[in-house]
Amino acid sequence: MAIDHGLWLHWGMNPGPSACKAHLLTATLWNHVQLGILKETMPQTSVLFSSILRPSCSGQVQPSMGERGGGASSSRDLIFQDGCLISGSLEALIEHLVPTVDYYPDKTYIFTFLLSSRVFIPPHDLLARVGQICLEQRQQLEAGSEKAKLKSFSAKIVQLLKEWTEAFPYDFQDEKAMAELKAITYRLTQCEEENGTVKKAITQMMQSLLLSLAARSQLQELREKLRSPALDKGPVLKAKPPATQKDILGMCCDPLVLAQQLTHIELVSATVCLPRERVCSIHSEDLMQIISHVDSRDNHRCRGDLTKTYSLEAYDNWFNCLSMLVATEVCRVVKKKHRTRMLEFFIDVARECFNIGNFNSMMAIISGMNLSPVARLKKTWSKVKTAKFDVLEHHMDPSSNFCNYRTALQGATQRSQMANSNREKIVIPVFNLFIKDIYFLHKIHTNHLPNGHINFKKFWEISRLIHEFMTWTQVECPFEKDKKIQSYLLTAPIYSEEALFIASFESEGPENHMEKDSWKTLRTTLLNRA
Repeated sequence: MAIDHGLWLHWGMNPGPSACKAHLLTATLWNHVQLGILKETMPQTSVLFSSILRPSCSGQVQPSMGERGGGASSSRDLIFQDGCLISGSLEALIEHLVPTVDYYPDKTYIFTFLLSSRVFIPPHDLLARVGQICLEQRQQLEAGSEKAKLKSFSAKIVQLLKEWTEAFPYDFQDEKAMAELKAITYRLTQCEEENGTVKKAITQMMQSLLLSLAARSQLQELREKLRSPALDKGPVLKAKPPATQKDILGMCCDPLVLAQQLTHIELVSATVCLPRERVCSIHSEDLMQIISHVDSRDNHRCRGDLTKTYSLEAYDNWFNCLSMLVATEVCRVVKKKHRTRMLEFFIDVARECFNIGNFNSMMAIISGMNLSPVARLKKTWSKVKTAKFDVLEHHMDPSSNFCNYRTALQGATQRSQMANSNREKIVIPVFNLFIKDIYFLHKIHTNHLPNGHINFKKFWEISRLIHEFMTWTQVECPFEKDKKIQSYLLTAPIYSEEALFIASFESEGPENHMEKDSWKTLRTTLLNRA
């Protein structure tokens, strides 16, 4: 895969041969999606797509659930293939979501439609339409004086709302959506004096929803307080820190322990929003913002709610900062012998991350070692036993759209599915590539078919990708937290790109005309600032 040299120049670097091989780019695909500059000629995810685009029966209604009523027109507006729902009009898909006395939608359909519907209709409008259909069905049941059926129908509607509020609680941050929810639940309780079960279920649902919303609101407020002051900061460091400053080996000399702490950061929600926060609280609807951004850009509309993309940006930032931290730790070491030891240590840490299933941290570490200020240290690299590093680079080789990585990811996924312990369940994919997969799956398949139907088969596949990712993020971390090590990883100073090159040139002088010119320019810049 070709490296975008413009992105490297953005960091003030020239990509070396090693960097061109494995570095995933510090300015990542998510930034491309936001800026609208992603080139459609990028390779498609052939290996992953071949596995996820097989016909799926996840949308098939279970026989025990009954069949959805709705008349002939509704049936004609839903198209099934081999028992699987593959397309339909928006109205028919909405009706397929709403239970009847004899029907309840499959859970996978509920998740997929609620996730994908926001591309076509805002959640509060969808909720209003669901409420209208429910009201019409209640009126029919009330007219027939069928109290038993009315109770059953009410219970099913509450169950649907419960699944909605649990899967996508932040849809209800919107006042309009909350108003619609309250209106529906109020109507359900009006004729249910004798049905205390429905009222109790509604009360419990609302309490859980409010707790989820309160937690999210507090986290967002804390993020904004800590995020805003950092926007105007210049380079973190403009020169080397004092020689007495601790390095990572002074905090942790065991590669396995450091790999476990990196995995802990990846899996566990951060309670404080540091510049290198790993946000475990990425939600399914946040990932759908990728599609919303692309569609709104293509249609020249205002982009979606940027607050919903902050979690994605924060995770992306964690990857970049970890890469820069690795480069900083290597470049700031004065003695060549110690730099060699540092490189070998990070190679071992990356290998342990691979064994654990933490591909995201592994890729960040490899990317950091492949940044030009590190890659150009030829005298240091000549002393490094690179056999293990070559194996890691083979796994992360971008050839054939990261085919080797995808094979390893598939193996980790199978291990996770068969695992009996949380240790074996860990799968942390390379987040940038995961975003890329969603992006291209969206771009190579249209939202609508020629007959005007929504291409629901496409959204089955996007939903499957997102659901799998969310399942991985919910694995309980089996490793205990080491506060000192994590504090160092999250707060240790990171060199600016200029400082990395200065440290690199001070360790090993420039070897060619290009490096000599770069070194001269850097020194002139620093003198002018002084």
